[in-house]
Amino acid sequence: MNSGSKKLYMLLISALGAGYIWIIYQLIFTSHQQEKGLTVCLIKNVTNIPCPSCGSTRSVLSILHLDFPMAIYYNPLGFLIVSAMMILPFWILLDMVFEKESFWKVYQKLEQKLKKPSLAIPLILLVLINWAWNIYKGI
Repeated sequence: MNSGSKKLYMLLISALGAGYIWIIYQLIFTSHQQEKGLTVCLIKNVTNIPCPSCGSTRSVLSILHLDFPMAIYYNPLGFLIVSAMMILPFWILLDMVFEKESFWKVYQKLEQKLKKPSLAIPLILLVLINWAWNIYKGI
């Protein structure tokens, strides 16, 4: 494996580990239906305006409780997060065990595609729409 893929894999493993710990903590110690309360979002804490990813934890928890309409309401990005948290650990593990770089290659191709305005602009618009939705909901 090259140093770029190793760095990416270590970053993702760390982020996934932190994500699992956060979700387990939320499942054990808090009620996911709680509308107000402690937030770890720096943007929300400083500006009192939700960021585009605000509500993602509640969305993931709703998905885990099979409450898909609430997951969409809290933040549709929760579905991407759950998908990544389910697929990436196995993909990275397989790459490490078999000394391959399949995820790294897909990541590089995706990065190149995201640089194209024909894909970047619609995705940016979706993020902005999601942000406006979060602000409207007052999450």
